[in-house]
Amino acid sequence: MNLDMTKLEPLLGTVVNELGAASNAALVILGDKLGLFRALAERAATPSQLAEKTGTHERLVREWLSAQAASGFVTYDKKTHTFSMTPEQAAVFAIEDSPVFMAGGFSLMSAVYRDEPKLAEAFKSGKGLHWGDHCNCLFCGVERFFRPGYRANLVAEWLPALDGVVEKLQRGAKVADVGCGHGVSTILMAQAFPKSQFIGIDYHDTSIVHAKQQANGLRNVHFEVASAQDYDGKGFDLVTMFDALHDMGNPAGAVAHVRETLKDDGTLMLVEPMAGDTLADNLNPVGRVYYAGSTHICVPTALNQEVGDALGAQAGEKRISDVVRSGGFSRVRRAAATPFNMVLEARA
Repeated sequence: MNLDMTKLEPLLGTVVNELGAASNAALVILGDKLGLFRALAERAATPSQLAEKTGTHERLVREWLSAQAASGFVTYDKKTHTFSMTPEQAAVFAIEDSPVFMAGGFSLMSAVYRDEPKLAEAFKSGKGLHWGDHCNCLFCGVERFFRPGYRANLVAEWLPALDGVVEKLQRGAKVADVGCGHGVSTILMAQAFPKSQFIGIDYHDTSIVHAKQQANGLRNVHFEVASAQDYDGKGFDLVTMFDALHDMGNPAGAVAHVRETLKDDGTLMLVEPMAGDTLADNLNPVGRVYYAGSTHICVPTALNQEVGDALGAQAGEKRISDVVRSGGFSRVRRAAATPFNMVLEARA
């Protein structure tokens, strides 16, 4: 076997980094669960001090801290032999309300690995994997992964980017949030616009139960179990889909139903993963995360539903816009964007 070492060595370096990342992901989940990141974000500590503060075992904490320092997730001071977190590290791993909090993304990894045998069967059968058949870690992980971005951008940036929508919401509008999951997006909008009425819709009954619990008595929001193709109601001023259209088995059918339920001057707001229009455009770190998640979750979910087009998480603006137009909308534009999401506005 003749190998080009100039190609082999960088590849092996990448693989070693991958092994470390995959292994440490479980330790990030552990640190989040045990409060290690949160405690360390408060002040620098030795392993014994952090263990005492969190009620954990010093020797294991020492090894955990070493792994996080090697990953660059915490900071080690070799003079004082203490560990700490910079404000940036704390924002990513310790502060749940931070707009860049990412620990929720690691929470998804528990589901990804536990569901691997089911995914292997889906690969063989082509029948996909029902959303509700995933490990329960998935649903909470999805909520925690998307919530920081929604909290930071939805009311402050995304809704104002839509033509005339905020004014309608302030006066009192009727809104359906389709594919709402645990209801984070629905509740954020309901809290911001008390004169409007919001309906959160999802076909996963367990998620709807959780969403109802999270509503905490908000009177202008309720949740119901239904699919995007058959939910009840007419005369909506706004229909939203947050990171959901690409998971649907028949996205064009879902859009067509939305069009039927909207007022003539109503708006469809789609929040979708950031992506270019070609595979070559998406061969980057963000695309890598989304292609992996799409393989684990999005495409199997779509294939398990009615026959249609499994868009996947990296469909891109052009393809999604084509689907939206086929569902009865004539105008589609990108209204806003972040490194992780694009916001599309569709009108009749």
